[in-house]
Amino acid sequence: MEPNVRFWITECQSFIQRFLQWTELLDPTNLVVSIVQEAWKRSLSTVHPDNSKLIPGPFRPAALLPFTAPMVFLSMLPVKSLKSMILPQVSFYTYSTVFNIVNGNASYDRRPHESILLGAGVIASSTFFGLFPRLLQVRFSLNSILSRNVIPVIILAQLSGMNVVASRSLEPLRGIEVMDKEGSVIGYSRKAGTKVGGRTTWSCKLLAFWAKN
Repeated sequence: MEPNVRFWITECQSFIQRFLQWTELLDPTNLVVSIVQEAWKRSLSTVHPDNSKLIPGPFRPAALLPFTAPMVFLSMLPVKSLKSMILPQVSFYTYSTVFNIVNGNASYDRRPHESILLGAGVIASSTFFGLFPRLLQVRFSLNSILSRNVIPVIILAQLSGMNVVASRSLEPLRGIEVMDKEGSVIGYSRKAGTKVGGRTTWSCKLLAFWAKN
């Protein structure tokens, strides 16, 4: 059994355990760490557990915050032009969508064109819903603390969760591999795909709220 798969099965069974492990893997230093005692963490943060393939550098867990933090910061700045409002949103949701697809479950059959079409649709819809509140803020000159600082954070967290659900929507439809305690595949389950997607959604909401604050 692939070592990373064994780790996730035996060591990170609960939602809290998986969430805490993800916060460790999101540490940007994992992109450059090379000392021996950190080799295991490096493996978890660079190798996909489902297919043992290397995750592209820009989409590894440790790259998430360095890439998205500037986009989130720019998206929260006062609007100066239509371009300054649209580009950060498009950039953020494009990266988030690709990140979620790349790091999603890879145990089910998926054709390349399906991922491309799905990703394009998710990017377009996420960007639209992300821009809508900003357009209302500009249109009605909403400058209160609530409209500038509180509502954007809530919307960001919700849209991040929705982005995960949409990006990984094929998992509950096709079903993902289910393994026993020894790591042997015993079948495919749509219910398992739904459960995993739900946990990931809540993780992303919490991480988005934590990153913004």
